[in-house]
Amino acid sequence: MTSSFEFPAFPAPRLSDAERDRALGQLREGAALGKLSHDTFLRRMELALVARRSEDLAVLTADLEGRSAAEGAWTRRLFGWVGRVSAVGVGVRRAWAAERLPALLLPHPSTGVLLIGRDPRSGLRLTHETVSRAHAELALRDGLWVLKDLGSTNGTTVNGHRVTGSAVVREGDQIGFGKMTFRLSAN
Repeated sequence: MTSSFEFPAFPAPRLSDAERDRALGQLREGAALGKLSHDTFLRRMELALVARRSEDLAVLTADLEGRSAAEGAWTRRLFGWVGRVSAVGVGVRRAWAAERLPALLLPHPSTGVLLIGRDPRSGLRLTHETVSRAHAELALRDGLWVLKDLGSTNGTTVNGHRVTGSAVVREGDQIGFGKMTFRLSAN
């Protein structure tokens, strides 16, 4: 009796994340160097993201393999330079906006609680229509300045984040009452 053995076909090994990332990087560099049109780049990226085998990725990047190390280094330098230039613009806009804010001087520690609002009895009276009558209070507690929202209609913010309850503030922080914004200053 002769028996024949048949071996089951083994599935192809799973595609690693590193292989997929490497292929995606090659596609990005190919597009940056002008070797791929925008539409071709987008289609190949979609195919690379759903690929299941290494061979599928190899087909997508076969025409990009001939790039030299110098081209890859040049592309990385270019992307780095563009990123740094873009970041400078964002920083300049933030600094410009921050410097134009009016200063709000922190009160003398012996003053106690500084009430902020439209009420004539407030220590800091703000007449803007988005400021509530009793908007907020600023007090020195355990050596820290604490800003507390008093249930204002249009809110109190510290560095762009809305205050619910109270928040610790420091010199240089940007604080807002309704649509009025100030930069805290010690002098």
